[in-house]
Amino acid sequence: MENKGAAAAETKAARADSPRRALGGFVLRAAIGLSLAGFLLWRYGRGSIGRALHDEDPRYFFAAVLLYVAGQVMSAYRWQIVARLVGVGGRFREYFAFYFVGMFTNLFVPGLIGGDAARVFYLARDNREVSHGLARAAASVVGDRLIGLIALFWLAAMSAGILGHGILPRAVMLPTLAIGALSIAGYLALPLIGRVIERLPARIRELARVMEPSLRRPFTMMPALVLSLVLQVSLVLCQYLIALGLRLQIPLSMFFLCVPVSNFFASIPITLNGLGLREGSYVFLFKMAGVTSQEAITLSLLYFAATTIGGLSGVLGLLMARLGGPYK
Repeated sequence: MENKGAAAAETKAARADSPRRALGGFVLRAAIGLSLAGFLLWRYGRGSIGRALHDEDPRYFFAAVLLYVAGQVMSAYRWQIVARLVGVGGRFREYFAFYFVGMFTNLFVPGLIGGDAARVFYLARDNREVSHGLARAAASVVGDRLIGLIALFWLAAMSAGILGHGILPRAVMLPTLAIGALSIAGYLALPLIGRVIERLPARIRELARVMEPSLRRPFTMMPALVLSLVLQVSLVLCQYLIALGLRLQIPLSMFFLCVPVSNFFASIPITLNGLGLREGSYVFLFKMAGVTSQEAITLSLLYFAATTIGGLSGVLGLLMARLGGPYK
């Protein structure tokens, strides 16, 4: 009995400490990202970047914002597809509302302690009658995130393999191709993971149990993966529109090469939403297309601004999802 009581107390303490660790990680990533972005702005001249920002054609900029928001609508539909795979139903308008709530929340507290937690909360609240509703809601959000990353890795690897020869250095080409190959191998190996669920750490065992049917039949995820690839292409086009607004003469093919590879490195979770990493990779990669460092940073900052403005549309989700009870 004493052992059980001690274990329960330990578990309770761990749960209480988890939000503090998450907040600490958020603050650290924000500090690293802001430091990197600040260094790049200082290094390449704030004045010239400010003038370039002023030169952006607002028509192209707001077209990019609209395309970004359309991509978030696609993401909401992808989430619905993934949720169905783990046994959670619901209408598209619910997933649209909850996804946009998460998108709005991410403007202030990104990641697992922000938008993702909000999505889990709303979906679980709306599916109280579903067995293991909280675990299923969490599994749908985790699965949605993972499928988005897999699609990014695949597109980055395809772009590097098709367009990157003679352009990308080996230090960029090899990791991109390697992670792409590993993600394909991991996807094909999902049925094996489904067989060893009971050996997984306790924290992820319940999520894995909920996702077991999809793990055993990974091709059921293919519609969500295809939609994710379409979404990644839309993000490439967003940044191409911004470049047109800056009157940069960069071929579209260079965006298909540079943007997925940049997003690949920006997905490394050491800064806040890739801040600083994306700007640095833009300077490095777009320089090969004859773009100056100032123009590359300007392009990245304008894209960051477009996604921030697009994220404000998440207020629609707040209006649709009533805070006082299950969504109806």
